[in-house]
Amino acid sequence: MKHIEVFDPALCCSTGVCGVDVDQTLVTFSADIDWARHNGAHIARHNLSQEPLAFAENPIVKAFLERSGQEALPLFLVEGEVALAGRYPSRAELARWAGIDPPVAQAKAAGGCCSGGRCC
Repeated sequence: MKHIEVFDPALCCSTGVCGVDVDQTLVTFSADIDWARHNGAHIARHNLSQEPLAFAENPIVKAFLERSGQEALPLFLVEGEVALAGRYPSRAELARWAGIDPPVAQAKAAGGCCSGGRCC
């Protein structure tokens, strides 16, 4: 499995899934990370407000922030190379980066709700 690092903007907690007004994108992404980890992915997640040294000590992330600023986060590194910035990936993107079978293929193989080439 490839190593994936997530550099989140400053969030209220480690996942951003807290408080009264929760961003659905963060809820979905947290579920996708849990799914990927359950399927063997190696993912490290860093929050700017809680782990600023992780940002400052990584030369790629530091240079990215100097060029683009915090507003360009989140940033995703796969094996130390930039894979995505400015938005959260889909579950299929995480699967591809980690070398996990895509979610739809897993559902079909498991005899899930997919039939006739279409999924519900």
